[in-house]
Amino acid sequence: MLNELFDQINDRKTTPKEGSYTNYLFDRGLDKILKKVGEEATEVVIAAKNNDNAELTSELADLTYHVLVLLAQQGLTPDDIARELEKREGKRSVTKDRKPIDEL
Repeated sequence: MLNELFDQINDRKTTPKEGSYTNYLFDRGLDKILKKVGEEATEVVIAAKNNDNAELTSELADLTYHVLVLLAQQGLTPDDIARELEKREGKRSVTKDRKPIDEL
């Protein structure tokens, strides 16, 4: 399903459709897309903090859509993300080397 959505987003990039929100984002460029990703990420955090799973699901869908637009804008694909995650599979994270969040 995500690949189908990504294909539709790419189709809008190559074949604009009047009135398309996706084309609005592409027309406004990277700064607008990044602003939307940031807004949606913040809304995900708020929904999770409010312990509202319906709102969280909705906001995660919005974030996912905007991340897919960002991928298309930057010439990346969901497969690029999958390959990166595969490279990390089975690798241990050394948490003792990380700073606590309150020290960042």
